[in-house]
Amino acid sequence: MSESGPAPAATSTGGATVPDGLVSAVVHLVSTGPVLLGSYTIAELTAVDAVVDFLETKPSDEVLAEAVRSLAARQLLVSGDDGNQLQVRGDLGITVAFQRRARAVLDARVTRTEPGEPWRILLLPQPEGICLQFRIDALGIHQIGLYPLDEALDALVKWLPRGSRADASEPVDVDALLASAERAALLTVTRYTAQGSEEAAGATTDLVLARQDDRLHVLARDPSDRSRLVPQPENEKELPATLTELLG
Repeated sequence: MSESGPAPAATSTGGATVPDGLVSAVVHLVSTGPVLLGSYTIAELTAVDAVVDFLETKPSDEVLAEAVRSLAARQLLVSGDDGNQLQVRGDLGITVAFQRRARAVLDARVTRTEPGEPWRILLLPQPEGICLQFRIDALGIHQIGLYPLDEALDALVKWLPRGSRADASEPVDVDALLASAERAALLTVTRYTAQGSEEAAGATTDLVLARQDDRLHVLARDPSDRSRLVPQPENEKELPATLTELLG
């Protein structure tokens, strides 16, 4: 895909051009099973302007320059025919294309993770019922893949804290709970719009899960004071259905 400028037989997505047929072909492929798109560093993703709005820090210019050289050496980032375009190729190009067409992201972060498991997962749903997933480990390596949305949400729930639902009517010291929780997670759903090659964040919804003594506390922001977390009233929906509703 090209980062800027027109391209024949292509569609525009968030300031980039995507070859016609790419999206439909990849969506069909995902219907047969997950499509793994490789692993990349924060600097490599920043170099092609992928998910930069959801990263914690921006790499230095020196690190970015090395990332560009690395991508160019692997033929993943090349100059266009007219010299005014940058083409992002291969699986990384597919990653950028699907990231640009998403309009919401589910950002899940977990504490007290075990070695070998991610501490953060990003899900970017697509209109076709699939999603782009980023699994981020302690070294900052981003493992990327495309999955059916329901499968990705089921896997996410298995990774999140689990336990018998705590009684929401019982008083709870939120700070003490989060400090002593066996495992806790912050889930943030952000809706955004594309402005050229950049994303503008809009409304956000937060959900906090904390497991203590095999009981799962579910907290949400107080509507009257968003700086406070309060127990969320129980409902009949399971967590996957709740997350689907938040992303809907």
